Amino acid sequence: MPDMLVRLYALPERRASRLGPGISIRRAMAPERGIVLAWIEERFGAGWVGEAEAAFLSTPTRIHIAVHEGRVVGFACHDVTALGFFGPTGVEESMRGQGIGEALLIESLMAMRAAGYGYAVIGGVGPADFYARAVGAVEIPDSVPGIYAGMLFPGEAPSES
Repeated sequence: MPDMLVRLYALPERRASRLGPGISIRRAMAPERGIVLAWIEERFGAGWVGEAEAAFLSTPTRIHIAVHEGRVVGFACHDVTALGFFGPTGVEESMRGQGIGEALLIESLMAMRAAGYGYAVIGGVGPADFYARAVGAVEIPDSVPGIYAGMLFPGEAPSES
């Protein structure tokens, strides 16, 4: 999966009003660390927990969450795998299609812009069409495997490059 590049100076406006009723997007707080990490591990696995855990190590945190009726339903991280990188991000399957992923993406990218970045990299993109439509992301040529080359995965031996 290739990396994509986003021009942070050309981001669309926040679209929180498009969210379903009772859904809010905000930066996670350190005391919520255990709750958020357990939610991520249950739905997305240990690899993403490691990145999300790194997001809690800075102040302010580098993780935004979507909350509905007092519980986490989505998250987005930035500056965790590498500086200037967005991700990982995920939304609870039953809550997809309500604009949560796009709102998390834009909120996280705006935080990166506020921190002084002009561009952001979305690493190892899955839904490329989504990122292109939502924030004008473009594919970075020859970006596979990128920074993820040689990464260890549970139960696998590292690949020889």
